[in-house]
Amino acid sequence: MESFDNSKKSPRDMTSEEIIAIIANSRKKNIVRAYVSGDLDKLNVASMDGYDSEFEFIGCDTFGVFFGNYDFISPVLKSEYVSSSKVEWIARNSAIPLSDISQFNARIEPGAVIREYVKIGKNAVVMMGAVINLGAIVGEGTMIDMNVVIGARAQIGKYCHIGAGSVIAGVVEPPNATPVVIEDRVVVGANAVVLEGVKVGEGSVIAAGAIVVDSVQPYTVVAGMPAKVIKKVDEKTVGKTQILEELRKLK
Repeated sequence: MESFDNSKKSPRDMTSEEIIAIIANSRKKNIVRAYVSGDLDKLNVASMDGYDSEFEFIGCDTFGVFFGNYDFISPVLKSEYVSSSKVEWIARNSAIPLSDISQFNARIEPGAVIREYVKIGKNAVVMMGAVINLGAIVGEGTMIDMNVVIGARAQIGKYCHIGAGSVIAGVVEPPNATPVVIEDRVVVGANAVVLEGVKVGEGSVIAAGAIVVDSVQPYTVVAGMPAKVIKKVDEKTVGKTQILEELRKLK
């Protein structure tokens, strides 16, 4: 497989085949934190193989923490200058690291898991426990509520609300599947599931617990398992599903 150059494409351009190539061709890493004590001033960490590129060290002469690839840290732990150590495993044979969330002009709460190759728009909100997989797009002002799973290559528009516990299916396997597309100002109720290939039209409402297997026309309310059309969005529906700008302000 050919390698994928992320600098040339945005998540919207990524195909399943390119994501597969990224995962298959990546050098898998075991990521750890290692807490150590001893005569650390004698280690000369800066001269060690992989320092800065594979692992980092923060500490003083007697105590410190190594963070990074265990394959490069493990020899250090056997040094005669390390009297004690404790290793905390973070990832095992990891193919794709997490995103540097400082790049997003959004509100991201503790405990959210966001992988690389993800795009998150201005003033979006990602709540605790949410998981956003690679190649996914979250539009400006959209809220991803607690424990939501956004699958690979899913596309979510502007000013949507994806309710707690919902699943927006991803598509890597099979690679020819069509990603979920959720257009602007869609409200998805708690614990709903939107399956691959589904397009949810602008302004629509997905009821809590619904399983959406077919595309939804704009400004339509669907509910049930599988989801069926209940009605068109009316004034009462708009009042119950209002998107609040105040929750999306960063200042």
